[in-house]
Parts: sequence; structure tokens; C-alpha cells
Amino acid sequence: MNGFFSFSRLIALLIKEFIQMRRDRITFGMMLGVPLMQLVLFGYAINSDPKALPAALVSLSQDHYSRAMVSALENTDYYRFDHVVESAAEAEKLMASGKVVFVVTIPSDFARRVDRGQRPQILIEADATDPSVASGAISTLGTVASEALLRERGVPASEAKPADRLEVIVHRRYNPEGISQYNIVPGLLGVILQMTMVMMTSIALTRERERGTMENLLAMPASPLEIMLGKVLPYLVVGAVQVAVILGAAKLLFGVPFIGSLWLLLTAVLIFVLALVLLGYTISTVARTQMQALQLTFFFFLPSILLSGFMFPFRGMPNWAQWLGEIFPLTHFLRVIRAVMLKGADLPTVAFETGILVLFIIVYAGFALMRFRRTLD
Repeated sequence: MNGFFSFSRLIALLIKEFIQMRRDRITFGMMLGVPLMQLVLFGYAINSDPKALPAALVSLSQDHYSRAMVSALENTDYYRFDHVVESAAEAEKLMASGKVVFVVTIPSDFARRVDRGQRPQILIEADATDPSVASGAISTLGTVASEALLRERGVPASEAKPADRLEVIVHRRYNPEGISQYNIVPGLLGVILQMTMVMMTSIALTRERERGTMENLLAMPASPLEIMLGKVLPYLVVGAVQVAVILGAAKLLFGVPFIGSLWLLLTAVLIFVLALVLLGYTISTVARTQMQALQLTFFFFLPSILLSGFMFPFRGMPNWAQWLGEIFPLTHFLRVIRAVMLKGADLPTVAFETGILVLFIIVYAGFALMRFRRTLD
């Protein structure tokens, strides 16, 4: 009977497993950290109806009617007029760089048309690269602005004539048809590269440890920098193949427009991929087994995808979530690739985001070299 089943042996095995679990702190942290992260992000950070969207105001008519409408729009909590510009060219630069989502233009003859009983007009331009961001704000603008204008004139809504009501002209920029693939497919390039590059390079050193060849690697007359470059550079070739496949599929299968410079896009992709492989190499210097490396990779993937603006509107998240999203390379790469492909942005427009990606390369490389020297002990 004891040879078939024994409670004492079972208890001994359970104690052994709990001790092993306690020693594997990364696995134990993942068991607790991932559920808590999902609860916080989905419960507090994710919002499909973004509010307080940055907007630019081109007010060519400085009158009380215009001020009343702008105040009413801000009171809806959808619009936050951070920029008041004097020309359409300035507003165009702000929208191309992604600093504003809307541009509201009030023509110079607005007050005169209102006083004469002619139907007034305003123009709203929306960045429709992500159709879900602009839909709610656009749907409320016409009603709110028209009611604010009627109140300012002292005309009851029930007695208003068609000429008394405001005419809102909406231009959906960069994606006028609201095709979601135009937003998702370029973003998939960053997500797929992140998933494969970080995952493959994260097991670069841990595989050497598990196979018992780490000692041979350390005995080679090679510096930590040479070993790091020897591990990560081959994956740049893999990334180049993936980029060619994804961009080809985006054009041929989904018809995603490509307006900007191909060389600018490829340069940004190269910088992004280099940052990813260095991140994966850094993870491999922290993890001791391939399983731990994959767990740390997943722990990085989850908040990166949720907070980067790929799945959910970045502007819809609270400020603390947006600040957290800024620490992920994917967030900045998505801004660059969407701006270049859909808006035709040039280098000065995306220079800041590209510079942030270069900064990630420096930080990851420095930390990886520091960690690798520690593993020599």
C-alpha cells in the first residue's frame, strides 16, 4: 500500500515544490504581478471614450459668439484648447506632429454672418488616423456649439430657424473614410517586432547558461561589448525580413497608404529594432533560465501593448497612465510610423520621438554591459 501511495511522500514533495517556488522569485512575482497589473490597467487606465483631447483654435473672429462656443466645447470635457494659433499653417504643423487631435477654425466673418441672420459656419479638422478617438468628440460638437450660439443670441432652441443654427463642416484628416486598418496595420509592425525581437534575444545568454556553454563564452578573448553585438546583430537581419513582409502585406492586402519617406521609415524601424534587441539582451542578463526570460518578456509585453496606444486610445488614459506609457519604446515608434505612413511627416516632425528611441538604445546598452560584467564574477 505504501508503495502505491503515501501521504508522507506527498507532503514531502509539496514542501519541496513550495520551497522551490519561494526560491524562484521571478515566477512567484509573475503569479502576483500579472493579475494585479491587469486589474489596474483595465480598471483604471483603459478608456474607449477619451476626454480632454488636445485641440488648436484658429479664431479669426475675436467676438463674444466665438468665445461662448469655445467655452461650451471645453465644458463638454472632450476638448482642451491648449493652442491658440493665428494661421492654418501653424495648426497644420501641430496636427502633423500629433500635438493636437482637433483644429477648430472660426472664420473672420463669423460674427457678421450671425448678426445679419446668415447661417454661420465653423470648420473642425480631426486627426482620424485613429477613428475611435475622434468619433465621440465630433458627434457632440455640432449640437453643443449650436446651442451655445443660440443662448448667446438669446434665441430659444424651439423658435430657432435653420439660418439661426450653426453649420459645422467636418474634415477627417489622413483617414477620411475611418478605416480602422489604416491605424491597426502600421501599429502591428511595432507589436510584431517587439514580440519577436525581445523574445528571441531575451534567451541569448540564458540559453548559454542552460547548455553549459557559458564558461566557454566567458573564456573567449572577447569583451562584453563584442559579445553583446555578436548576440544581437544577427537578429537585425530577422527584423529586416519581418519589416519587408509586414510592409508588403500592408500595401498589397490592406491598401494602407504610404505618404511619407521610405528611408525615414526604415531608419526609424532600424533604431526601434536595435532598441528591442538590446532590451531583450538586458533581460537575458537578469534571468537565469529561459523560462524566467520568457516570463520577464511577457511582463514587459502586457503594459507596453495596453499603454502604447495600439489597442486603446492613448489620449483616453489618465495622466498617470500616459506618463507610464512614455517609458515604452513601442509608444514612440507608433507615433513615428503612423505619422510617416499616414501623414507624410518629415524628419523635423518626428525628430523628438526618434531621439527618444535613440535614448532607449543608449540606456539598454549601458545597463546590459553593466549587468554582463556582474555575471563574470
